[in-house]
Amino acid sequence: MKYQKIFNLKNKVSIVTGATGMLGKEFVLGLSQSGSKVAIVDLDRTKARKLAESITKKYNIKCIGVSCDVSNEEDVSEMVETVEKNLGKIDILVNNAATKGKSLDEYFKPLEKYNLETWKEIMSVNLDGMYIVAKEVGLRMAKRKKGSIIQTASIYSSNMASDQRIYKGSRYLNREINTPTVYSVSKSGVVGLTIHLASYWAKYNIRVNTISPGGVYSGQNSKFVENYSKRVPMNRMANKDEIVGTVLYLASDASSYVTGQNIYIDGGLSAW
Repeated sequence: MKYQKIFNLKNKVSIVTGATGMLGKEFVLGLSQSGSKVAIVDLDRTKARKLAESITKKYNIKCIGVSCDVSNEEDVSEMVETVEKNLGKIDILVNNAATKGKSLDEYFKPLEKYNLETWKEIMSVNLDGMYIVAKEVGLRMAKRKKGSIIQTASIYSSNMASDQRIYKGSRYLNREINTPTVYSVSKSGVVGLTIHLASYWAKYNIRVNTISPGGVYSGQNSKFVENYSKRVPMNRMANKDEIVGTVLYLASDASSYVTGQNIYIDGGLSAW
């Protein structure tokens, strides 16, 4: 039964940031179903608490909902204090929060028209927020000499540019879309942050890894799905639950010798 036990997360304490979003919610479900107590952290307090109540009731696992602006150091410090006070010492961090900013019109503007203020707004969450949360949690893990940090990046980061051809005729969120430069650059920064922290904290038995999902189906129009799927060896987009298994692996002792890695979950896209 040795190998079955190494995947067990019973009595572990996890934080998931961006926890009420499309992927965040699935990460919460996966961790709680695997036995971990989960802090559901999101900017939206009502959604976070509602999801926590639902998970606690359904799976008999203690969860709490905590509101937090990950770009604010004081907010993050208070959030971590609240988690440890209510759930215990943190074993796992799924550093997942990201934003499209206050205006989708501004977020999806082409490079030639992109506003620096929008750039800074996105970076403050997608990259600065990752650093602030990882630092606050990681320093506590270092004192206990254990922990796993999993950070969400993207295939469109340090090794792959977005293919602009797939966006012709594509619509999502009731508008034409693209992959903004700020998205790719911020996610590249996440990969860089991961490998630095993995080497820096290895002596404290803290593992830091990145997951880089490919396109996840979440209501894109049929033209986008067709265009994107043609680029993928598996000839389809991912379902959101297909990202969770890698997170559970990295959270568990099954990955006890894995750190500093960027794992692509992309149906083979990066193989071409």
